[in-house]
Amino acid sequence: MAGEYGHFPRGPRRVLKATIWSIQGLKAAWLNESSFRLEVYLLILIAPLGWLLGESPVEKVLLIASWGMVIAAELLNSAIEAVIERFGPEHHVLAGRAKDMGSAAVFVLMLNTVLTWAVIVFA
Repeated sequence: MAGEYGHFPRGPRRVLKATIWSIQGLKAAWLNESSFRLEVYLLILIAPLGWLLGESPVEKVLLIASWGMVIAAELLNSAIEAVIERFGPEHHVLAGRAKDMGSAAVFVLMLNTVLTWAVIVFA
């Protein structure tokens, strides 16, 4: 998105602010989302395993980063759910669909991780 001066680089101060906001988002996810905490714990377990089982640098990155993508999708899913809950607890078809789709995105990336591990480790 363009700033007040168009599409110029943001500069160190804006990058620092964006970093702080990102850290706040990670902290909020950690404090409020049990699925996020579980996925981080799983990353702590599988990252060393992926490092050991990957034969090349590319395999190591694929094994570890595939689960990192699950965590990123979980953050987006949690953001969608937070926005929907902001408007109230009553059921709405579109709100339910959005929450289900966010959950499905996490699930698809989990399947991608299983496929990645299966191909690299067992093929």
